[in-house]
Amino acid sequence: MARKLTAARLRYCGLEALIDDAMLIVSELVTNAIQHGSGAQVTFTMTVRDGYLHLAVHGETPGRPVVRNAPDDAEHGRGLFLVDCLASAHGGTWGTSEDGTTTWCCLAVPGGQS
Repeated sequence: MARKLTAARLRYCGLEALIDDAMLIVSELVTNAIQHGSGAQVTFTMTVRDGYLHLAVHGETPGRPVVRNAPDDAEHGRGLFLVDCLASAHGGTWGTSEDGTTTWCCLAVPGGQS
């Protein structure tokens, strides 16, 4: 559902160029919050400001996620690596809140649209 919402909102805002990568990022962040969290609620926010698309997923479980080097034959463990690569490719970055309950990602908006 978060992926569909992301695509629809970006299409509405005229940011089609970011749809595929933003959907993948949202999918990875929401999946991590569900799989590794122990809270009952996961919240997803998406905003465009200051020339960046800001994506954030908040879970109720503190703890900082880290990028792992998954073995070639592993079926899991590449999510944050993908987020990191996609953020970098779009002139952005990613990180976590102080307490680790929110993981966020910023992508530069083509043409600096706010």
